[in-house]
Amino acid sequence: MKDLARSLRKNQTEAERVIWQQLRNRQLLGCKFRRQQVIGPFIVDFVCLEPKLIIEVDGGQHAEQQEYDQNRSQYLQRLGYRVLRFWNHEVLQNTPAVMEAIHLIILQLKTEPPLPQGEDWD
Repeated sequence: MKDLARSLRKNQTEAERVIWQQLRNRQLLGCKFRRQQVIGPFIVDFVCLEPKLIIEVDGGQHAEQQEYDQNRSQYLQRLGYRVLRFWNHEVLQNTPAVMEAIHLIILQLKTEPPLPQGEDWD
């Protein structure tokens, strides 16, 4: 699994590269993000361990695997993570709005008490 994660880091999509340029080196509210990180049986695109935020950048294949993605997100939420999903075209066509959405969620997560494991965000 670690080898696959390493390979994904080396072969990022254009949208992933755009987001990574905005997240790396603690540029967003001082949060340390990791890319292509193994969490349980999954590899997530980007994760900030504090405040437990996962960002997924989805390409067209995700339209055909919505049930898988939903189950995956539920698993990660049970671990206490907040999962944000953006489509590639959203990232590429409106990067400032995507980054603002991430910024606002981080602010929200930093001011909310953490959810006990097993509870959903909704």
